Amino acid sequence: QVQLVESGGGLVQSGGSLRLSCTASRMITSVYWQYHVGWYRQAPGKQRELVARVSNDGNTEYADAVKGRFTISRDNSKKTVKLQMSSLNPEDTAVYYCSVGDAWGQGTQVTVSS
Repeated sequence: QVQLVESGGGLVQSGGSLRLSCTASRMITSVYWQYHVGWYRQAPGKQRELVARVSNDGNTEYADAVKGRFTISRDNSKKTVKLQMSSLNPEDTAVYYCSVGDAWGQGTQVTVSS
């Protein structure tokens, strides 16, 4: 069973930056690259929403709220997807989840203080 391990969350002041990382284990590299990978987030009392994703051929998609501030990237050789987040604001506070195919990580908390 695929296991996704996330890291990089934490507390940051408004305007700051964080980088999230998610590595897949129990998945061979030749399979990993075939999947779309992405980051989602869920704030308290809200539904989980797409933040950004990158397809298996490298096309990226971003939520309007993060365009120009967040950058998603994948490294298939390392089975890793990263999310570089800049100019963070309190509205970005949420639990962030990575997704590879239909597998989900456990989530990492991002808190942005004003």
